[in-house]
Amino acid sequence: MANPSLLILAGDGIGPEVMAEVKKIIAWMGARRGVTFDVAEDLVGGSAYDKHGTPLHDDTMAKAQAVDAVLLGAVGGPKYDTLDFSVKPERGLLRLRKEMDLFSNLRPAQCFDALADFSSLKKDVVAGLDIVIVRELTSGVYFGEPRGIFTEGNERVGINTQRYTESEIARVARSAFELARKRANKVCSMEKANVMESGILWREVVQDIHDKEYPDVALSHMYADNGAMQLVRWPKQFDVIVTDNLFGDILSDCAAMLTGSLGMLPSASLGAPMANGRPKALYEPVHGSAPDIAGQGKANPIACILSFAMALRYSFDLGEDAARVEKAVEQVLANGLRTADLMGPDGGTPISTSQMGDAIIAALDASL
Repeated sequence: MANPSLLILAGDGIGPEVMAEVKKIIAWMGARRGVTFDVAEDLVGGSAYDKHGTPLHDDTMAKAQAVDAVLLGAVGGPKYDTLDFSVKPERGLLRLRKEMDLFSNLRPAQCFDALADFSSLKKDVVAGLDIVIVRELTSGVYFGEPRGIFTEGNERVGINTQRYTESEIARVARSAFELARKRANKVCSMEKANVMESGILWREVVQDIHDKEYPDVALSHMYADNGAMQLVRWPKQFDVIVTDNLFGDILSDCAAMLTGSLGMLPSASLGAPMANGRPKALYEPVHGSAPDIAGQGKANPIACILSFAMALRYSFDLGEDAARVEKAVEQVLANGLRTADLMGPDGGTPISTSQMGDAIIAALDASL
């Protein structure tokens, strides 16, 4: 059988730096675990614009459609702020999500014990936290029509339309239920059924899919505003949260800060299964391109490395190796090694991006 295929799009800012550490993990997998990937690399975002005049070349899009998984670093930077909206670096990422139809966005929020003091919440509230928010990614208010800024009478009005079909809700609900079966078997669906018709439909469809296909999974419903409050009150009450595009955007950023650093947070965007049974998939760290520290060796590569671990789990059915990578990260942090973003008030000497990658490789070696 052919090796599983990966397309690496390192992107802009710190993207190439953190992706270099992921490449070390990929090489380790081949050398020490006998798992070899066919890896191709290309450009996205500002780097693609610099070369092609577009944030995502058509040839790159075709490659993304053909591989088993895409690994993306970060896009954007102040250099591109004056570009027309249609060619800003972020449009490349949005095109990937839309044309690959990556409707299910998985954002874990896991608080490693060694970092429990870094959260703004009390340690007992976040220690041991391990939840996943499943956000619908390709519909809802960000894509609904009509949309735009119009003139009505003597003033302007901005319009965005919250729109969901039953099938769009059903497929992301199934994604959440399938994920829950591999975890604590519990899903909380969040919407605003008290004031929005789309929320009423969302609740009805999620409940129907549950009753007909996933009765073994515990399902609860919660209004999204209460969900935000509960995330900062007692987040460990949740396992899998499923919600729409807008609320998912807000709630996942709220959950992100429970862990103390954006440099720790991976994500997966998944679509329908391909002919080989693997889902269309793009994996990326939640953090941005951080142009202020790019090229200085200060970036934290852990979120990008954990994104690759998610690829091992969800695209390649290598759950044991995914757990091995995650445990190596946990061990390095428990040993007190920190990049600059993880330095506490007591100070100390941070290690570099490449030193963090090397430490994780050493922990992987020790795990064998």
